[in-house]
Amino acid sequence: MNAPVTTAINLSADNLFTRVTTILDTSRERVVRKVNQETVAAYWMIGREIVQALQEGDEKAEYGRQLIEQLSWQLTERFGRGYAPLNLWLFRRFFLTYQDRAAILYPLGKELLPENKGLTREQSLTSIAHPLGAQFVKPPFHSQLSWSHYRAIMRVDNPEARAYYERESAACGWSKRDLERQISTQFYERIMSSKDKPKLLTSSHQTRQTLRPIDILKDPMVLEFLDLPDSAALHESDLEQAIVSDIQRFLLELGKGFSFIGRQQRLRFDDQDFYVDLVFYNYLLKCFVLVDLKIGELTHQDIGQMDGYVRMYDAQNKVEGDNPTLGLVLCSQKNAAVARYSVLQGSQQLFASKYLMILPTEEQLSREIERQRALIEDRFSARAEQQAEQFDS
Repeated sequence: MNAPVTTAINLSADNLFTRVTTILDTSRERVVRKVNQETVAAYWMIGREIVQALQEGDEKAEYGRQLIEQLSWQLTERFGRGYAPLNLWLFRRFFLTYQDRAAILYPLGKELLPENKGLTREQSLTSIAHPLGAQFVKPPFHSQLSWSHYRAIMRVDNPEARAYYERESAACGWSKRDLERQISTQFYERIMSSKDKPKLLTSSHQTRQTLRPIDILKDPMVLEFLDLPDSAALHESDLEQAIVSDIQRFLLELGKGFSFIGRQQRLRFDDQDFYVDLVFYNYLLKCFVLVDLKIGELTHQDIGQMDGYVRMYDAQNKVEGDNPTLGLVLCSQKNAAVARYSVLQGSQQLFASKYLMILPTEEQLSREIERQRALIEDRFSARAEQQAEQFDS
Protein backbone atom coordinates (compact mmCIF):
# COMPACT_ATOMS: atom_id res chain seq x y z
CA MET A 1 0.00 0.00 0.00
CA ASN A 2 2.92 2.34 0.59
CA ALA A 3 4.57 1.85 -2.81
CA PRO A 4 2.42 4.41 -4.73
CA VAL A 5 2.96 7.01 -2.01
CA THR A 6 6.72 6.39 -2.05
CA THR A 7 6.78 6.68 -5.85
CA ALA A 8 4.85 9.94 -5.70
CA ILE A 9 7.25 11.35 -3.09
CA ASN A 10 10.25 10.33 -5.18
CA LEU A 11 8.83 11.97 -8.30
CA SER A 12 8.00 15.12 -6.36
CA ALA A 13 11.46 15.21 -4.81
CA ASP A 14 13.09 14.73 -8.22
CA ASN A 15 11.05 17.57 -9.71
CA LEU A 16 11.89 19.81 -6.78
CA PHE A 17 15.59 18.91 -7.08
CA THR A 18 15.52 19.76 -10.82
CA ARG A 19 13.91 23.15 -10.21
CA VAL A 20 16.31 24.06 -7.37
CA THR A 21 19.31 22.91 -9.43
CA THR A 22 18.16 25.13 -12.30
CA ILE A 23 17.90 28.10 -9.95
CA LEU A 24 21.40 27.54 -8.55
CA ASP A 25 23.02 26.88 -11.95
CA THR A 26 21.41 29.97 -13.45
CA SER A 27 22.35 32.19 -10.52
CA ARG A 28 25.94 30.95 -10.49
CA GLU A 29 26.26 31.55 -14.22
CA ARG A 30 25.03 35.12 -13.71
CA VAL A 31 27.63 35.65 -10.99
CA VAL A 32 30.37 34.37 -13.31
CA ARG A 33 29.25 36.64 -16.14
CA LYS A 34 29.02 39.63 -13.82
CA VAL A 35 32.54 39.01 -12.47
CA ASN A 36 33.86 38.85 -16.03
CA GLN A 37 32.02 42.00 -17.11
CA GLU A 38 33.05 44.09 -14.14
CA THR A 39 36.69 42.94 -14.15
CA VAL A 40 37.26 43.52 -17.86
CA ALA A 41 35.35 46.81 -17.89
CA ALA A 42 37.30 48.09 -14.88
CA TYR A 43 40.64 47.32 -16.56
CA TRP A 44 39.47 49.03 -19.77
CA MET A 45 38.55 52.16 -17.81
CA ILE A 46 41.82 52.09 -15.87
CA GLY A 47 43.64 51.89 -19.20
CA ARG A 48 41.65 54.88 -20.41
CA GLU A 49 42.63 56.91 -17.36
CA ILE A 50 46.29 56.01 -17.84
CA VAL A 51 46.21 57.01 -21.51
CA GLN A 52 44.65 60.36 -20.64
CA ALA A 53 47.12 60.99 -17.81
CA LEU A 54 50.09 60.29 -20.07
CA GLN A 55 48.68 62.55 -22.79
CA GLU A 56 48.21 65.41 -20.33
CA GLY A 57 51.70 65.08 -18.82
CA ASP A 58 55.24 65.13 -20.08
CA GLU A 59 55.53 62.90 -23.14
CA LYS A 60 59.01 61.67 -22.20
CA ALA A 61 59.29 57.95 -21.56
CA GLU A 62 60.83 58.54 -18.12
CA TYR A 63 57.78 60.52 -17.01
CA GLY A 64 55.46 57.68 -18.03
CA ARG A 65 57.58 55.08 -16.27
CA GLN A 66 57.67 57.06 -13.02
CA LEU A 67 53.94 57.79 -13.18
CA ILE A 68 53.07 54.10 -13.67
CA GLU A 69 55.42 52.99 -10.89
CA GLN A 70 53.92 55.52 -8.48
CA LEU A 71 50.37 54.43 -9.39
CA SER A 72 51.37 50.78 -8.99
CA TRP A 73 52.74 51.42 -5.52
CA GLN A 74 49.61 53.34 -4.43
CA LEU A 75 47.19 50.74 -5.80
CA THR A 76 49.11 47.87 -4.23
CA GLU A 77 49.03 49.64 -0.87
CA ARG A 78 45.28 50.17 -1.19
CA PHE A 79 44.05 47.05 -3.02
CA GLY A 80 46.80 44.44 -2.69
CA ARG A 81 47.98 42.24 -5.56
CA GLY A 82 47.34 42.67 -9.26
CA TYR A 83 48.62 46.18 -9.94
CA ALA A 84 52.27 45.68 -10.82
CA PRO A 85 53.60 48.12 -13.45
CA LEU A 86 53.42 45.39 -16.10
CA ASN A 87 49.69 44.96 -15.45
CA LEU A 88 49.05 48.70 -15.62
CA TRP A 89 50.83 48.90 -18.98
CA LEU A 90 48.64 45.99 -20.10
CA PHE A 91 45.52 47.94 -19.06
CA ARG A 92 46.76 50.86 -21.17
CA ARG A 93 47.36 48.56 -24.12
CA PHE A 94 43.91 47.01 -23.61
CA PHE A 95 42.23 50.40 -23.89
CA LEU A 96 44.27 51.37 -26.95
CA THR A 97 43.37 48.07 -28.61
CA TYR A 98 39.64 48.51 -27.93
CA GLN A 99 39.33 52.27 -27.52
CA ASP A 100 36.39 52.48 -29.93
CA ARG A 101 34.56 49.62 -28.23
CA ALA A 102 32.53 51.45 -25.55
CA ALA A 103 30.60 54.60 -24.87
CA ILE A 104 30.31 55.76 -21.25
CA LEU A 105 27.38 57.55 -19.67
CA TYR A 106 27.82 60.25 -17.06
CA PRO A 107 28.13 59.04 -13.50
CA LEU A 108 24.99 59.64 -11.47
CA GLY A 109 24.33 63.36 -11.13
CA LYS A 110 27.22 64.43 -13.39
CA GLU A 111 24.87 65.75 -16.07
CA LEU A 112 23.48 68.24 -13.55
CA LEU A 113 26.76 70.10 -13.08
CA PRO A 114 26.61 73.70 -14.39
CA GLU A 115 29.32 73.19 -17.01
CA ASN A 116 27.43 70.22 -18.47
CA LYS A 117 23.96 71.72 -18.80
CA GLY A 118 22.68 71.89 -22.35
CA LEU A 119 24.84 69.04 -23.68
CA THR A 120 23.12 66.53 -25.92
CA ARG A 121 23.12 62.87 -24.98
CA GLU A 122 25.63 62.16 -27.78
CA GLN A 123 27.95 64.84 -26.40
CA SER A 124 27.58 63.46 -22.90
CA LEU A 125 28.87 60.10 -24.04
CA THR A 126 32.28 61.43 -25.08
CA SER A 127 32.92 64.51 -22.96
CA ILE A 128 33.80 62.89 -19.62
CA ALA A 129 37.47 63.09 -18.77
CA HIS A 130 37.22 61.08 -15.54
CA PRO A 131 34.18 58.76 -15.43
CA LEU A 132 34.28 57.93 -11.72
CA GLY A 133 31.54 55.40 -11.06
CA ALA A 134 30.53 55.53 -14.71
CA GLN A 135 28.18 53.08 -16.39
CA PHE A 136 28.49 51.75 -19.93
CA VAL A 137 25.69 52.40 -22.39
CA LYS A 138 25.79 48.66 -23.09
CA PRO A 139 28.22 45.94 -21.99
CA PRO A 140 31.19 46.42 -24.32
CA PHE A 141 32.85 43.04 -23.84
CA HIS A 142 31.64 39.45 -23.87
CA SER A 143 30.51 38.36 -20.43
CA GLN A 144 31.68 34.81 -21.20
CA LEU A 145 35.29 35.96 -21.60
CA SER A 146 37.62 36.72 -18.73
CA TRP A 147 40.50 39.16 -18.55
CA SER A 148 42.82 36.22 -19.24
CA HIS A 149 41.03 35.66 -22.55
CA TYR A 150 41.44 39.28 -23.58
CA ARG A 151 45.12 39.30 -22.61
CA ALA A 152 45.64 36.41 -25.03
CA ILE A 153 43.59 38.04 -27.79
CA MET A 154 45.49 41.33 -27.44
CA ARG A 155 48.67 39.61 -28.60
CA VAL A 156 47.08 39.08 -32.04
CA ASP A 157 48.06 41.92 -34.38
CA ASN A 158 45.42 41.41 -37.07
CA PRO A 159 42.16 43.21 -36.02
CA GLU A 160 40.03 40.78 -38.04
CA ALA A 161 41.71 37.82 -36.37
CA ARG A 162 41.22 39.41 -32.94
CA ALA A 163 37.52 39.85 -33.64
CA TYR A 164 37.26 36.24 -34.80
CA TYR A 165 38.99 34.79 -31.72
CA GLU A 166 36.87 36.94 -29.41
CA ARG A 167 33.65 35.91 -31.12
CA GLU A 168 34.50 32.21 -31.33
CA SER A 169 35.80 32.04 -27.74
CA ALA A 170 32.48 33.36 -26.49
CA ALA A 171 30.39 31.18 -28.83
CA CYS A 172 32.32 27.95 -28.17
CA GLY A 173 33.10 28.47 -24.48
CA TRP A 174 36.84 28.10 -25.07
CA SER A 175 39.00 28.14 -21.98
CA LYS A 176 42.07 30.36 -21.97
CA ARG A 177 44.19 27.30 -22.81
CA ASP A 178 41.91 26.37 -25.74
CA LEU A 179 42.04 29.93 -27.03
CA GLU A 180 45.83 30.10 -26.83
CA ARG A 181 46.09 26.78 -28.66
CA GLN A 182 43.90 28.10 -31.48
CA ILE A 183 45.97 31.28 -31.70
CA SER A 184 49.31 29.47 -31.61
CA THR A 185 48.20 27.13 -34.42
CA GLN A 186 46.97 30.14 -36.46
CA PHE A 187 43.44 28.78 -36.66
CA TYR A 188 42.04 32.00 -38.16
CA GLU A 189 44.65 32.06 -40.92
CA ARG A 190 43.98 28.39 -41.69
CA ILE A 191 40.26 29.07 -41.97
CA MET A 192 40.83 32.01 -44.29
CA SER A 193 43.04 29.94 -46.59
CA SER A 194 41.02 26.73 -46.37
CA LYS A 195 38.79 25.48 -49.16
CA ASP A 196 36.64 23.67 -46.59
CA LYS A 197 35.78 26.45 -44.12
CA PRO A 198 32.55 24.82 -42.83
CA LYS A 199 34.45 21.69 -41.78
CA LEU A 200 37.05 23.67 -39.82
CA LEU A 201 34.38 25.83 -38.19
CA THR A 202 32.40 22.73 -37.23
CA SER A 203 35.46 21.20 -35.60
CA SER A 204 36.05 24.36 -33.56
CA HIS A 205 32.44 24.41 -32.38
CA GLN A 206 32.67 20.80 -31.24
CA THR A 207 35.03 21.93 -28.46
CA ARG A 208 32.27 23.92 -26.74
CA GLN A 209 32.55 23.85 -22.96
CA THR A 210 30.35 24.92 -20.09
CA LEU A 211 31.68 27.89 -18.14
CA ARG A 212 31.88 26.89 -14.48
CA PRO A 213 32.13 29.34 -11.57
CA ILE A 214 35.18 27.54 -10.19
CA ASP A 215 37.00 28.04 -13.52
CA ILE A 216 36.52 31.78 -13.23
CA LEU A 217 37.57 31.89 -9.57
CA LYS A 218 40.76 29.96 -10.42
CA ASP A 219 41.86 32.78 -12.70
CA PRO A 220 44.64 34.57 -10.76
CA MET A 221 43.61 37.95 -12.16
CA VAL A 222 40.06 37.47 -10.84
CA LEU A 223 41.44 36.48 -7.45
CA GLU A 224 43.57 39.62 -7.44
CA PHE A 225 40.68 41.82 -8.62
CA LEU A 226 38.43 40.55 -5.81
CA ASP A 227 41.35 40.49 -3.33
CA LEU A 228 40.65 36.82 -2.56
CA PRO A 229 43.29 34.44 -1.14
CA ASP A 230 44.97 32.36 -3.83
CA SER A 231 44.09 29.11 -2.07
CA ALA A 232 45.70 25.88 -3.18
CA ALA A 233 42.27 24.27 -2.79
CA LEU A 234 41.10 26.22 -5.84
CA HIS A 235 43.79 24.60 -7.99
CA GLU A 236 43.67 20.95 -6.92
CA SER A 237 41.09 18.21 -6.95
CA ASP A 238 40.61 16.20 -3.78
CA LEU A 239 42.69 13.35 -5.15
CA GLU A 240 45.50 15.58 -6.36
CA GLN A 241 45.53 17.52 -3.12
CA ALA A 242 45.78 14.34 -1.04
CA ILE A 243 48.60 12.88 -3.16
CA VAL A 244 50.53 16.17 -3.20
CA SER A 245 50.20 16.37 0.59
CA ASP A 246 51.57 12.85 0.93
CA ILE A 247 54.50 13.52 -1.43
CA GLN A 248 55.31 16.65 0.59
CA ARG A 249 55.36 14.57 3.79
CA PHE A 250 57.29 11.72 2.11
CA LEU A 251 60.12 13.97 0.90
CA LEU A 252 60.41 15.84 4.19
CA GLU A 253 60.41 12.68 6.31
CA LEU A 254 62.34 10.22 4.14
CA GLY A 255 64.26 12.46 1.74
CA LYS A 256 67.69 13.75 2.66
CA GLY A 257 68.18 17.49 3.13
CA PHE A 258 64.74 18.66 1.94
CA SER A 259 63.39 21.97 3.22
CA PHE A 260 59.85 22.99 2.25
CA ILE A 261 59.50 26.30 0.37
CA GLY A 262 55.93 26.52 -0.87
CA ARG A 263 52.86 24.90 -2.37
CA GLN A 264 51.03 25.98 -5.52
CA GLN A 265 53.79 28.54 -6.01
CA ARG A 266 53.08 30.91 -8.86
CA LEU A 267 55.58 31.67 -11.60
CA ARG A 268 54.89 34.66 -13.84
CA PHE A 269 56.41 34.84 -17.31
CA ASP A 270 55.53 37.88 -19.42
CA ASP A 271 51.80 38.18 -18.68
CA GLN A 272 51.08 34.49 -18.03
CA ASP A 273 50.83 32.64 -14.72
CA PHE A 274 51.99 29.09 -14.00
CA TYR A 275 51.67 27.05 -10.81
CA VAL A 276 54.10 24.49 -9.37
CA ASP A 277 52.56 22.00 -6.94
CA LEU A 278 55.53 21.80 -4.55
CA VAL A 279 58.84 23.66 -4.20
CA PHE A 280 61.68 22.49 -1.95
CA TYR A 281 65.24 23.54 -1.34
CA ASN A 282 67.72 20.73 -0.76
CA TYR A 283 70.51 22.10 1.43
CA LEU A 284 72.75 19.07 0.80
CA LEU A 285 72.57 19.51 -2.96
CA LYS A 286 72.25 23.31 -2.76
CA CYS A 287 69.45 23.39 -5.33
CA PHE A 288 65.73 23.98 -5.63
CA VAL A 289 63.49 20.99 -6.43
CA LEU A 290 60.19 21.59 -8.24
CA VAL A 291 57.50 18.89 -8.05
CA ASP A 292 54.41 18.76 -10.28
CA LEU A 293 51.68 16.11 -10.16
CA LYS A 294 49.61 15.03 -13.17
CA ILE A 295 46.53 12.83 -13.01
CA GLY A 296 46.68 10.65 -16.09
CA GLU A 297 49.28 9.45 -18.58
CA LEU A 298 52.70 11.09 -18.67
CA THR A 299 53.30 12.99 -21.92
CA HIS A 300 56.25 14.70 -23.59
CA GLN A 301 54.39 17.96 -23.06
CA ASP A 302 54.46 17.37 -19.29
CA ILE A 303 58.25 16.98 -19.34
CA GLY A 304 58.61 20.00 -21.61
CA GLN A 305 56.43 22.07 -19.29
CA MET A 306 58.57 21.13 -16.31
CA ASP A 307 61.73 22.05 -18.24
CA GLY A 308 60.18 25.47 -18.76
CA TYR A 309 59.38 25.77 -15.04
CA VAL A 310 62.99 24.89 -14.18
CA ARG A 311 64.36 27.56 -16.52
CA MET A 312 61.98 30.18 -15.14
CA TYR A 313 62.77 29.28 -11.55
CA ASP A 314 66.51 29.40 -12.17
CA ALA A 315 66.16 32.81 -13.79
CA GLN A 316 63.99 34.25 -11.02
CA ASN A 317 65.26 32.59 -7.83
CA LYS A 318 68.69 30.96 -8.14
CA VAL A 319 71.51 32.91 -6.49
CA GLU A 320 75.27 32.56 -6.56
CA GLY A 321 76.36 29.23 -5.09
CA ASP A 322 73.14 27.40 -5.98
CA ASN A 323 73.30 24.37 -8.25
CA PRO A 324 70.86 24.04 -11.18
CA THR A 325 67.21 23.61 -10.23
CA LEU A 326 65.79 20.10 -10.59
CA GLY A 327 62.31 19.19 -11.77
CA LEU A 328 60.26 16.15 -10.77
CA VAL A 329 57.10 15.16 -12.65
CA LEU A 330 54.77 12.66 -10.96
CA CYS A 331 51.90 10.98 -12.81
CA SER A 332 49.15 9.02 -11.08
CA GLN A 333 47.07 6.73 -13.26
CA LYS A 334 44.31 4.35 -12.21
CA ASN A 335 46.53 1.28 -11.95
CA ALA A 336 50.04 2.68 -12.21
CA ALA A 337 52.24 5.60 -11.30
CA VAL A 338 55.24 7.18 -12.99
CA ALA A 339 57.95 9.47 -11.63
CA ARG A 340 60.43 11.27 -13.89
CA TYR A 341 63.20 13.68 -13.00
CA SER A 342 63.55 16.59 -15.41
CA VAL A 343 67.22 17.46 -15.95
CA LEU A 344 68.17 20.26 -18.34
CA GLN A 345 70.89 19.88 -20.93
CA GLY A 346 74.25 20.46 -19.27
CA SER A 347 73.18 19.22 -15.83
CA GLN A 348 73.06 15.48 -16.54
CA GLN A 349 76.57 14.80 -15.26
CA LEU A 350 75.92 16.65 -12.00
CA PHE A 351 72.62 14.79 -11.62
CA ALA A 352 74.24 11.38 -12.15
CA SER A 353 77.30 11.99 -9.99
CA LYS A 354 75.76 13.87 -7.06
CA TYR A 355 71.98 14.30 -7.15
CA LEU A 356 71.23 10.60 -7.40
CA MET A 357 73.23 9.94 -4.24
CA ILE A 358 70.78 12.06 -2.23
CA LEU A 359 67.40 11.94 -3.97
CA PRO A 360 64.74 9.21 -3.72
CA THR A 361 64.75 7.03 -6.83
CA GLU A 362 62.00 7.24 -9.43
CA GLU A 363 60.94 3.72 -8.43
CA GLN A 364 60.57 4.71 -4.76
CA LEU A 365 58.46 7.70 -5.70
CA SER A 366 56.27 5.67 -8.06
CA ARG A 367 55.59 3.08 -5.36
CA GLU A 368 54.68 5.81 -2.88
CA ILE A 369 52.20 7.40 -5.29
CA GLU A 370 50.57 4.01 -5.97
CA ARG A 371 50.36 3.29 -2.25
CA GLN A 372 48.88 6.67 -1.46
CA ARG A 373 46.34 6.56 -4.29
CA ALA A 374 45.13 3.14 -3.15
CA LEU A 375 44.69 4.42 0.41
CA ILE A 376 42.81 7.50 -0.79
CA GLU A 377 40.45 5.52 -3.03
CA ASP A 378 39.80 3.07 -0.19
CA ARG A 379 38.86 5.99 2.06
CA PHE A 380 36.58 7.44 -0.64
CA SER A 381 34.90 4.05 -1.13
CA ALA A 382 34.43 3.55 2.61
CA ARG A 383 32.94 7.02 2.94
CA ALA A 384 30.53 6.38 0.05
CA GLU A 385 29.44 3.04 1.58
CA GLN A 386 28.92 4.69 4.95
CA GLN A 387 26.76 7.41 3.42
CA ALA A 388 24.75 4.78 1.53
CA GLU A 389 24.17 2.83 4.71
CA GLN A 390 23.01 5.96 6.51
CA PHE A 391 20.63 6.75 3.67
CA ASP A 392 19.22 3.20 3.63
CA SER A 393 18.67 3.26 7.38
